[in-house]
Amino acid sequence: MNPIIMTRYTPDLRAVWDAAVDNARNGTFLFRRDYLEYHADRFPDCSYLFTQKGKVLALLPAHRREAMLCSHQGLTYGGLVLAPAATAERVRAIFDVMAGQLPAQGIGQLLYKCVPHHLHRYPAEEDRYALFGRNVSLVACNIASVVDLSAPLRFSELRRRGVRRAQASGVSVGESDAWADFWEILKDNLAQRFGAQPVHTLDEMLHLHTLFPENIRLFTATLDSRVVGGTVVYECGHCVRVQYISASACGKECAALDLLFAYLLQERYADRRYFDFGTSNGDDGHYLNEGLIAQKEGFGGRGIVYETYLLTF
Repeated sequence: MNPIIMTRYTPDLRAVWDAAVDNARNGTFLFRRDYLEYHADRFPDCSYLFTQKGKVLALLPAHRREAMLCSHQGLTYGGLVLAPAATAERVRAIFDVMAGQLPAQGIGQLLYKCVPHHLHRYPAEEDRYALFGRNVSLVACNIASVVDLSAPLRFSELRRRGVRRAQASGVSVGESDAWADFWEILKDNLAQRFGAQPVHTLDEMLHLHTLFPENIRLFTATLDSRVVGGTVVYECGHCVRVQYISASACGKECAALDLLFAYLLQERYADRRYFDFGTSNGDDGHYLNEGLIAQKEGFGGRGIVYETYLLTF
């Protein structure tokens, strides 16, 4: 087999990188350079390309944290972004190349996030197989609630009652540009419930929306012309993934989110394959927020895991 070449990403490779993401079996817009670099101040880039005979086999979006290479803590999922030609043998060889070269750069461990299978355009789990038998441990396992839109489960009675209550209250739902209004609701909820802030600032989210207007969208529920709830979704081809969900006290009282998600699941995105409500965990998956996951399961969501492995060279 011709040698596989491991190359550190540099800005002159941007076009090559983005083209490889678009061609990959498990690529999404989160791996494009414009998305990776919006938080480069927090996660200094240390990404790699793997080529064979001059053609890209795989990308590794990553940053370095002392002696650890992380793929990629600024993203919900990461790992190798695989070209159609990246066969099982070649992906095993890619891990061999990393094991041979990264220690010489002072990197002794790889924190590796897998891309969950429902985000794949075409099967792409050769990386999971390549991890098998190596010095690796599963260090995080978060469960997401995903609806298979080709055969969705029926809403629970609680969620159906919520839809009817929101309709009776006069709630209206749809795509929106009321980002600032929604962000205030989101910030207030996170601060009151968890003492936390959104991962993205409003300015960051608006910047990303400007860069990816077809992928990053806001949908809101309004009552008497006021935003009372909403959700930010990331469109990733056949999969739509929820990034943020929040409702005001008024929105909770009138079950605004029930009507909003009924619209998204049964109308707006009914022609997609998967709708991912996101994870309901803390502490790398050891804590399960039972109330939160029950709400998502009420819409028909069922479990797909987001796994993170630690590989020691």
